[in-house]
This record gives sequence, C-alpha cells and structure tokens, in this order.
Amino acid sequence: MADKMDVDAVNGDKKEEKVGPAPDLPAERIITNNFNLINQAVDSFDARFTLRALRSIATIRKAADFPEALAFGIRTAFPKPQNNARRVLEEMLPENVRSGSAQQNGGGEANGTAVKEQDVVEIAEVWVYLGLLVQVSDAQYWVYLFDHQEYQRGADFSSNFVDKIRSFNRRTMDPIGAKAYFYYALFHENLAPLPPSKQSPVIDIRPVLMAALRSAVIRKDDETQAAVTVLLLRNYISTADITQADLLIAQTQFPASAANNQVCRYLYYLGRIRAIQLAYTEAHANLESATRKSPTAGPAVGFYQQATKLLIVVELLMGDIPERSTFRQPSLEAALHPYFKLVQAVRVGDLQAFLKCVHAYEPQFRSDGTYTLILRLRQNVIKTGVRMLSLSYSRISLRDICTRLHISSEESAEYITAKAIRDGVIEATLDHTHGHLITTQARDAYSTTEPSEAFHARIEALLGMRDECVMAMRYPMNKHRQEIAEAAKARERERELAKEIIEGDADADDGDEGGFEGM
Repeated sequence: MADKMDVDAVNGDKKEEKVGPAPDLPAERIITNNFNLINQAVDSFDARFTLRALRSIATIRKAADFPEALAFGIRTAFPKPQNNARRVLEEMLPENVRSGSAQQNGGGEANGTAVKEQDVVEIAEVWVYLGLLVQVSDAQYWVYLFDHQEYQRGADFSSNFVDKIRSFNRRTMDPIGAKAYFYYALFHENLAPLPPSKQSPVIDIRPVLMAALRSAVIRKDDETQAAVTVLLLRNYISTADITQADLLIAQTQFPASAANNQVCRYLYYLGRIRAIQLAYTEAHANLESATRKSPTAGPAVGFYQQATKLLIVVELLMGDIPERSTFRQPSLEAALHPYFKLVQAVRVGDLQAFLKCVHAYEPQFRSDGTYTLILRLRQNVIKTGVRMLSLSYSRISLRDICTRLHISSEESAEYITAKAIRDGVIEATLDHTHGHLITTQARDAYSTTEPSEAFHARIEALLGMRDECVMAMRYPMNKHRQEIAEAAKARERERELAKEIIEGDADADDGDEGGFEGM
C-alpha cells in the first residue's frame, strides 16, 4: 500500500480531507493524526478510517526519525509511564530511543509537535496500530525487527501480538489485525531453516493461521479471512504442499468483499497451483485476472512482473505465443528479458536454442519459481518444430525430421508426430510404410466455431470486469436508513400539510354562513 494520504488535524476539528502525498508532515504528526482516524473508526464503526491510517505506513517507515516518532506516538497514546501497554511496546524499541523516551515526560512536545493528553483516548485499536508500526520499518533508514533482520525477536513479538489481537474480538480492529498476521507470517518465513525445508518454522505456524481463519469466518471478518487465506496458500506453496493447498481452496470460500491487493495475491497463488496441476486453462484465466487487477507501476510493480512471468510460461505450455507488446512495456522489459529469449526459441521450434536458453538463465528461472514448468516446454518446442515443418512441406520423411529437430531416432520422431496429430497440433497423416509425414490441406478457420469462441471469451472477460467494478464500488454506511428516515419525514410533512388545508377549509366554511357582516 504505497498510497499516502493527508489526514485531519490533531485537534479534532473537522476539515476538508485532502488525498495525496504529504511530504511536509513529520512522521510523528502523521502518527498522531492517524490516532484521530482510528478514534473516528471506532466511534462511527467505519473501517474506512482505519484503512486510511494503514495506507500511511509506507510513508512513516521511510522517515529518518521513525523510531523517535514512534516513541513519541507511544508516549502520546499512553501518557502514564507505568502503563503496561506502553511498556510492552517500548521494550521493542532500540536502546537509545528507549533511553530518550524515559527522559521525557509522556505526551509532551517533541520536535515542535505538541499533543494534549485528552486528544487521544487509550483504546485497544490505537495500541494495536502502534504494535503494527513496531513490526515494520525500512533497512535503509532507522530500522529494527523485520527490516533490521531481527527475525527471531520479531517472530516472538508477532506471536504474542496476534494472540492479543484475537483476545480483543473487536470488529473495528479487523483491518489492523489482518495486517498483523501478514507480518507474523513474514517473520517466520525468514527463520532458519528456510522453505522448502520440511523443518522450516512456516509449518509450525499453520495451526495458528488455520485457527485465525476459522475465527475470521465465524466473526464475518472479511479482511482477516482474505489475508489469512492468502498466507496459507503462500505457506503451502513454499514447502511444495500443493495437495493441501488444493484442499484449502476446495473447502474455503474467498470473500467477495476482499481488498483488491488480496484478490490479486489469491488469483496469483491459485494460478500457480493450477499450473502445477496441469490445469493450464484455469491457471491462465486466474493469472490473466491477477495481472489485469495489479498495479503496473509503483512499489507493486514487482508483483506485476512475477505474475506476468508465470503467465508467459503458462501461455507457452498452452501452445500460445505471448504478444510482443508485453515485452516492450517499460516496467517489464528488463525483468522479462530471459523469458523473451525463451519465447523466441519456442516460437521457431529450435530445441537447441531452447536448451541453451534454459541453461543460461537457470538461476533466474529457479529464483522465479518457474524452472520446473519451463522444463515441461521441451515437448512443446518439438511440437512447434513439427508444426513449422508441416506448414513448409506437404510431405517430409521422418529421417529429415530427426535431422532438423535433433531427435535421436526415427521411432522417437514417429511417436512425436503421431502425438502432435492426436493433439490437433497439425493436420497430417503418417505413412508408416514409407516413413513419411503427409500434410493435409489446412481448413478455413472461419468455417469453424473458433472465431465465435474467441469473441465470446473476450465479451465474457469484459462483462466480468464490469461486474467486479460494480461490486467494488463503495457506498456510505447506513445510507438507506437515512433515505428511509427522510422519506418518512416527507410523508409526515405531507400529512400535516393536508390536515392544515382541511382545517383551513372548515374554518372558511364556518365563517361564511351568515355572509359578510358590517357591510
């Protein structure tokens, strides 16, 4: 969440909200402003204020004075030094920041920013928000826990942190709790031994994530349910437990109201699982949806690159060739260079070029997690070569096929061409007596249902995107109740007006019976 959002002033006055970056605000001011947003979320029971506070984490963590600003926020939210909630948070701060915090009387001024004690209420949501800030920061700036690579310390803190969140059972805490589970899983992923080792700590946290998923479903906590579902899929894939991941997908339902970033992650992991299971059509549909929903610039461009890499491999496994424009996008050109070389080898059916490309970029493919899928492309490369030969020659001997495609024997060439004919890759017949491949005349594609099927698939994708956009629209909470109340007031006014008209007519009738007096 790289969006930065300005917030209301600390004094609580209602001001016009300004959306956009606020580089001039110090980190401590942003933190205290977010306290007001969280208080508003609790008072109005509206999670959108909490989401606005969470969006500013990326801005806060990059501040040079982040630890000092966080210490100031802890003192502001919990002014009493003997407060146990304050003590738990301050124990996770660096020693120099803790010593500076102890010298200051809580809630005072720091760097010219003063916050009155009565401006911030000591509520559980504020404590959880501060605990979330303790979990994160950036390694290039003043960092600790995750970005300072104190993984064990962060894992211990996160374990106690998520247990405390579960004990609160407050709906206004759901968005912050979902974020806390994300960092909880991230800390354990970096503990030795790393995945895919079966002794990795990621296996030990599965019962905790499953319990969190059950609680989220029972409490109708869509944010935590979506986040934990994605974390479990990531967990299973990291240790190659694809069967368990498939069972999780079959036995759970991803919430329709989940945030867009969680939907993108879910579709990506679902596409990876289906690709491993050889369900390339379903994998392609999920990965294509993930790339369409994903941001193409900014901090999330890494996810877009990773999803596009897997999508390209799946398209090649389906027998399709990705469009060249995909590799020309500025955000993808450098990242997709190995895959561009791979597509070139597959497109022309050059088996030697394919093997050379796989060998040259093997470390990159292994790092991307696509190496095992790319090894499956060998048969596709040979099929592509057979198709190119069938288009060039009406009759060609199996010996010439062996020579051109570097196949070891004529028996292997006969088997490969027979399988290509059965799979519909080429329109040809085999002359077993003379050892020839005879190509039949190609049929007209427009005499088949292929154009209509392609047109139908595009229309279906556009209609699905339109439906998702409509469902993603946000509406003010309890707006229908306000409209019902206004309609009831309007009907009451109409009844009063009609009653006054009737009474006025009756009074006029009573006064006119004797005519006009005094005339």
